[in-house]
Amino acid sequence: MQNDPQHGMYDRHFEHDACGVGLVASLDNVASHDIVTHGLTVLKRLMHRGATGNDPETGDGAGLLVQIPDAFFRQRVPNLPPKGEYGLAMVFGAVGEEALFENAVRSNGAAVLAWRDVPVVPEAVGPVARRALPKIRQLFVSFADNGQGTAASQKAGATDGGARERKLYVIRREIEQRLKSGYICSFSTRTVVYKGLLLAPQVEKFYPDLADPAFVSALALVHQRYSTNTFPTWELAHPFRMLAHNGEINTLKGNLNALKAREKDLASPLFGDDLKKILPLVRDGQSDSASLDNMFELLVAAGRDPAHAMLMLMPQAWGSKYYMGHDVRGFYEYHSALMEPWDGPAAVAFTDGTTAGAALDRNGLRPARWTLTRDNLFVLASETGVLDIDPAAVVRHGRVKPGAMIYLDLPNHRLLEDAEIKTRYARRRPYRRWVEENRIAIQGLFTEIVPSKVSGDLAARQRLFGYTDEDLELILEPMARDGKEPVGSMGNDAALACRSHERRSLFDFFHQLFAQVTNPPIDPIREELVMSLMTFIGNRGNILDETPEHARLIKLRRPVLTDDELARLSKVGDRGYPEATLSTFFSGSLEVALGDLAKRAVEVVGSGAKIVVLSDRRESADGTAAARRPLPVLLALAAVNRALVEAGLRSSIGLIVQSGEVREVHHFAVLLGYGATAINPYLALETVSSLFPADPVRAAANYVKAVDKGLLKIMSKMGISTLRSYRSAQIFEAVGLASEVVDRYFPGTPSRVGGHGFAEIEGLVASKETEGLAAAAPSAASLLPQGGQYRYRKGTEDHTWTPQTLAAFRQAVRENDAAKFREYASAIDAAEKRSCTLRGLFQFNSTVTPIPLSEVAPVESIMRHFVGGAMSLGSLSPEAHEAIARAFNSIGSMSNSGEGGLNAERFDTDADCGIKQVASGRFGVTLDYLRHAKDLQIKLAQGAKPGEGGQLPAHKVNAFVAKLRHAQPGTTLISPPPHHDIYSIEDLAQLIYDLRCANPKARISVKLVSEAGVGTIAAGVAKAHADVVLISGFDGGTGAAPLTSMKHAGLPWELGLAEAQQTLVKNGLRGRVKVQVDGQLKTGRDIVIAALLGAEEFGFGTTLLVALGCVQDRRCHCDTCPVGIATQCAEKRAHFAGQPAHIVNFLRFLAEETREHLAALGLKSLDEAVGRTDLLAQVPGGFDFTRLFHRETGDAPRFTPGANPYVFDSYDRHELIPAVFDALDAKPTAAQDPGSAARASAQAGSAARAPSRPIALSRAIRNTDRTVGTELSNALLNRVGAQGLADDAITVAFSGIAGQSFGAFLAPGLTFSLEGEANDFVGKGLSGGIIAIQPPKSLSQPRIDTDCHGLGARENPCESVKSVDKFIPEANVIAGNVIAYGATEGKIFLNGQAGERFGIRNSGATLVAEGVGDHGCEYMTGGKVVVLGQTGVNFGAGMTGGVAYVLDEAGDFDLRCNLASIDLTTVEAGSDDEKELLALLNEHVQRTGSPLAQRILDSWRTYRPAFVKVVPTRESAA
Repeated sequence: MQNDPQHGMYDRHFEHDACGVGLVASLDNVASHDIVTHGLTVLKRLMHRGATGNDPETGDGAGLLVQIPDAFFRQRVPNLPPKGEYGLAMVFGAVGEEALFENAVRSNGAAVLAWRDVPVVPEAVGPVARRALPKIRQLFVSFADNGQGTAASQKAGATDGGARERKLYVIRREIEQRLKSGYICSFSTRTVVYKGLLLAPQVEKFYPDLADPAFVSALALVHQRYSTNTFPTWELAHPFRMLAHNGEINTLKGNLNALKAREKDLASPLFGDDLKKILPLVRDGQSDSASLDNMFELLVAAGRDPAHAMLMLMPQAWGSKYYMGHDVRGFYEYHSALMEPWDGPAAVAFTDGTTAGAALDRNGLRPARWTLTRDNLFVLASETGVLDIDPAAVVRHGRVKPGAMIYLDLPNHRLLEDAEIKTRYARRRPYRRWVEENRIAIQGLFTEIVPSKVSGDLAARQRLFGYTDEDLELILEPMARDGKEPVGSMGNDAALACRSHERRSLFDFFHQLFAQVTNPPIDPIREELVMSLMTFIGNRGNILDETPEHARLIKLRRPVLTDDELARLSKVGDRGYPEATLSTFFSGSLEVALGDLAKRAVEVVGSGAKIVVLSDRRESADGTAAARRPLPVLLALAAVNRALVEAGLRSSIGLIVQSGEVREVHHFAVLLGYGATAINPYLALETVSSLFPADPVRAAANYVKAVDKGLLKIMSKMGISTLRSYRSAQIFEAVGLASEVVDRYFPGTPSRVGGHGFAEIEGLVASKETEGLAAAAPSAASLLPQGGQYRYRKGTEDHTWTPQTLAAFRQAVRENDAAKFREYASAIDAAEKRSCTLRGLFQFNSTVTPIPLSEVAPVESIMRHFVGGAMSLGSLSPEAHEAIARAFNSIGSMSNSGEGGLNAERFDTDADCGIKQVASGRFGVTLDYLRHAKDLQIKLAQGAKPGEGGQLPAHKVNAFVAKLRHAQPGTTLISPPPHHDIYSIEDLAQLIYDLRCANPKARISVKLVSEAGVGTIAAGVAKAHADVVLISGFDGGTGAAPLTSMKHAGLPWELGLAEAQQTLVKNGLRGRVKVQVDGQLKTGRDIVIAALLGAEEFGFGTTLLVALGCVQDRRCHCDTCPVGIATQCAEKRAHFAGQPAHIVNFLRFLAEETREHLAALGLKSLDEAVGRTDLLAQVPGGFDFTRLFHRETGDAPRFTPGANPYVFDSYDRHELIPAVFDALDAKPTAAQDPGSAARASAQAGSAARAPSRPIALSRAIRNTDRTVGTELSNALLNRVGAQGLADDAITVAFSGIAGQSFGAFLAPGLTFSLEGEANDFVGKGLSGGIIAIQPPKSLSQPRIDTDCHGLGARENPCESVKSVDKFIPEANVIAGNVIAYGATEGKIFLNGQAGERFGIRNSGATLVAEGVGDHGCEYMTGGKVVVLGQTGVNFGAGMTGGVAYVLDEAGDFDLRCNLASIDLTTVEAGSDDEKELLALLNEHVQRTGSPLAQRILDSWRTYRPAFVKVVPTRESAA
């Protein structure tokens, strides 16, 4: 992926998008203009899920797909054949290439009828869209053979409209392979797509066709796009030819690589020889959505029903922890052998023009709500309420569940729900029997762990493969002892592999990428049930066919193989899986050896081998010293995998790596990411046996377990659930490898700064040989190098923090010694230049004219650019946390609270933190906390372990910390890997809006971590109306992190910062935001380089702790800090001797040094330095920083006040605040600050707890009214103080459909009742208010008279039945996903079902619902929950506090629980539990009128035994 230098760091491959998607259809299959109009209305109601860039009148894309309105086109195109017997292409551009279209049509047996210029109104769109506007035309074709297809397809039985669709598909693909410019939006006998670079309201204005009453359809599929970039691209708008996609395919590279490997095997009688015209299926550079559409289109064209194809592409999780029928499980196992999932967060609406449907990813990471009316109108969208529907007409409100589907069989007027769909397709063929009868079982495989035997030359071979004492002590021993990855603290200050003078493995040059913002990571521990390490050997390449032989596979439960397991796999040649072992030892040239190895692999596979083992276990036959060099196993694998793919031989074979080089989890991940099927780390297993001779079986089992867990975590960082999808996904960036290596063996992997070529790599191999020979001597046989990667060791790897730099730094800041600081800074800069960092290879331009130091901004001005990094109160001691806050407040800047909350006593004092962080755990995030912030920082990732969650160990959670975090003392507190209200970029925009409502005066900051593609994410963040973008380097971080993550995840900030700056400028968005950077910033040189690359603000973490006395013990997570900084232990805290003045001294010295560098560069301020990469040059060497130093041209290179056209507004400002404050007889003043509010509250005393009389309001609401009540809550607390008002002091009765975040952070005293429905995030961060939602009373008597879409029975409300008499609230969805996320106080009552993750991270609120989706009460730390109905799976995962009561009438609730986290007990008669539950049921009836709750109360003696009490395991044990 080597871009032309003129493009700098930006790469289009890393663009992301997310969106709103909708589907409107007549279940009666009656085409009408109303359906088109409804579709356009839905589109407009989803407009807030889209975005604009620097042109507010140009959207990221919007459009709709409809059935071809035959009568409409007959009025405009003469002599059309009968409906369904002509094809219609919608074409963008392609001017001058008409002959290409017409020749392709004729050569495939069709005829051109006419071209039609599509009427458009350019004035309806923005100037950017107009400049990129293509010519838009329609091409009409007829079929010379009446569309009956080829003889082969007729023989296969395809002589209907499907053959015509297939013919047009072939014609279109043939045109696309040759088209120089232009794009075909659709080409079909059934459907046509109208879309463009439009905002939703512009679609019908731009295309006058859509307003014609004759423009009719029975379905409309719509899409509103939100792209992280704003480059004008008409073709990237959705819908595509068959689907609209809201999500992100995380596994795209792996999917496309697997597709490329299969393409030579593809065959179908329906296509015959035409198949070659289709391939390659996906052109380079297509978006993930377009690629998914291509794959879906092929599967359907080859004969599968759309529902069947989608079940293959997006399978539900079907592991052993899911209860499902044997046939359905057999269906999924069979198809998992056919192809890997296209994995990632996704809601997909699809249609072939006659049927339609929608499906959700296995983890439910996108919303999809639907409504069915009495007149058979079906509406599905990313939100409910997108179409105004009379409540009396509603039959059913539902949602698509995780891994589920809903399907509209329009010709038969049927609505099929998930269970029926899956059962139908699972039984179309005997998939279960095929799997059972053809699976190759290998006796003893994975039944037990057999440890490796220890050989006499162990140390010599360890040296040969680069082992060190550190590997044994810090990596292998903890893994074998504990069964999990080792953990460390304080980030990484050792040299990058590409700059190291020590011997480094090629694995170290590859850095893991990870999910942030546009797609969420997964929690592989608490949500393990969606994860899978299963893989297969023997997959057949032709996915267009289905035979029993496709199931003849070897199933591997995990990719890590012991010696015994590999031996068993090597003995199945007589069952059709012959094995060939290829030695990777070589002599001579490295490049020649790689070519020879690849050639041998192709030969043995061509000769019939089905299992190929690449082994460095034994030397070549001649045994000479020259033959003792093993190839770097990663290069060997990459060469063989690539050669087999190009030869069309890869898909059916197992490629196993047997290597002594593999030992860390990262090594396994890289090998799998570049194509390995399985790995035998024979030397690591032998080493483990030597470390634990007393129990080698347990040691080996723990090591394998640790690797498995580590792989799941690495996969989950990217939001990938299955190993089958992770394989060959190449989710890495190479840092320090030359293009000659990357382009040849790792194509598609970003590598942007050059570096080591084959010669340098061969030097590493030669050093292995030398060390291996030296180790053969008896005197050296037992000795290994020390290491020095994870801890400073004299004479080994370079670190920036050394005993000398630590001593100089401490003396400088404690004694205010400027000379010592210069000594420290010189040593740091020298270490960076010598070997440690990329910026060490930068130098300042020496040709500029310096200016006098007196002309540079003063020290005080420079210091205000410095901010404190995020370190939580809990991770740090209160003394250290307060010292940092006081230091930054004293210089007029801000410290950062971190993610643990802050005690209210510090608000508005010199110990307050100006930056208050909102992280995934939402610990301590209350409305009071938010309103006392100057900056609100959304932490999307952290430098030390991006893509992962965090844990505060139980021994650090004392009573003080537990109170701050609304948790139980002595419990481990979990920060989930994702924010569960940020599954996409539009969700981030929603959270930014929520926080702005909670504190309109605060800046909103978003913390990202440097990785390839972070620039496009930064652009998306700017479009989401954030004020600050923080780019963190991978080497920063003060908290605990797995050593694998600390070393190998993320990138240096130099790369991420440069990319973010360039992409923001290129998009015209840079002037809207300030850019901040952090990650091992230590000297003035670092500061100035960061400014020149684009930063305006600079964060510090580790250096602050060192200033306070940190000795770099790197065990912060153990609560053993000897200097009282990273501990909650009172005895150790007594040793704390740090002072705010020490930090201030550091920052002052830093500012003074920064001024000197600025003066030398002729710059008067840091602002002048921002983006001036022309003042940087590179030290001569093997690196190429041309792209990194690229200076992008654009509107503004740095933040410009007033550049953002966005004007904040809210529903509350118009509908609630004026009325409430009029009633309170006091309006808030615009300048009122939290401090004055608190003082006014103290004076008001208890009188503020209630107005003179209750205040009651009534208001209408719709889905576009978002975050209702939050700004009102802020204004209320600013007036009366944190305690708010008494319950029900102010009540608002709403009617309609509430938008997202209804009642977020609702304050005490506010009660919201809603007749209608609500979308996602109801009661997010609830801070004392009360919310009650019930269906409209007019919903009481609709009837159903068909058997296809009835309501569910009470005992099974989600399945279809023949008829019902009335609307049943508990059988219908009334609120969306992620209800009460992070709630700390208050109540929510739902007279209906809620979606996924109900009550997630609830830490004090009371919640009642009548059925919930998957992952209910996940991470809950406090509060009470009542569920009067079924739950989804994984209930209570990670629950550490609070209590839940679940009505379990079916008696199978335990099958849907995460029993690792919770215990279940009964509700005994006369118990406190019974009294509590009865009180909650009565309040539920009172506030919602719930018929179900009333029935339960009326028959309490019958219902009580069916209730299950859920408590955390810790509480149960107590």
